[in-house]
Amino acid sequence: MAIRIVCDSGADVSDLQHDQLTVLPLSVAFGTTTYLDGIDLTNQRFYELLMETDVMPTTGQVTPYRFDQAFAQAREADEKVVAITISSVLSGTYHSAVTAAQSYGSNVCIIDTLNASMGTRAMVEYALELVDKGIEFEALCEELNRSVEHLHVLALLDTLEYLHRGGRLPKAAATLGTLLSIKPVITTHEGAVSLVGKARGSKAANNLLDQLVEKSGGINFGLPMCVGYTGLDDTLLRKYVQDSAALWKGNVNQLVFHSIGGTIGTHAGPGTIVLGFFANK
Repeated sequence: MAIRIVCDSGADVSDLQHDQLTVLPLSVAFGTTTYLDGIDLTNQRFYELLMETDVMPTTGQVTPYRFDQAFAQAREADEKVVAITISSVLSGTYHSAVTAAQSYGSNVCIIDTLNASMGTRAMVEYALELVDKGIEFEALCEELNRSVEHLHVLALLDTLEYLHRGGRLPKAAATLGTLLSIKPVITTHEGAVSLVGKARGSKAANNLLDQLVEKSGGINFGLPMCVGYTGLDDTLLRKYVQDSAALWKGNVNQLVFHSIGGTIGTHAGPGTIVLGFFANK
């Protein structure tokens, strides 16, 4: 049987095209207006709305019904399914997938990446690579579950405003941090968002990001690694890549920059740099 990879839009794969990939949209609400991420709300429009209004957007999980639809279509096509979701700690999407999978027995396996955005995307890309190589279904599920412990995401924020707007940072701390040009770096630890460092100024922050990459074990360039940015342009990401040329030299021929949508953008705001990678064992 063929294998279908199903993921949610929190993996930020809007530019990833593959015949065996199905992407299910999270919802994004601005006030009373609700959109489906990547369907009737592009990343560009999301950031335009984010910066035009004082209304803090909210994101909603993929429903069990949408997963059931995808699983049923795969069964009709004689396909087994690997569903890859963003962290079960950050979203109910994983639990929606588990609920929907109960009717499909051993033909569906669910992978909780304990990650989001570029981290989850790296797992999706890895799964598709293995599918293209002809891996068996059971072996694929085992390999992806094993690889979760080596999967990392690091995000360097350019502004503290949206952490404050989302209730995750007091106004006084956000104001002081902005005045001092404090740039925090966050990651996921056991599936939850965690602050792992902060630096003053962009150059120091870029250096800190590189240090945290090495602290995590370094990037395994033999597996997929993904870089992305929030906002309407990739200026800060390009500056980081230039400043960190030694990290990529001899390891990557060309970096592709990916646009990050509302799942991270809601809380981080524009100007965030995100790295997703598998660490060296």
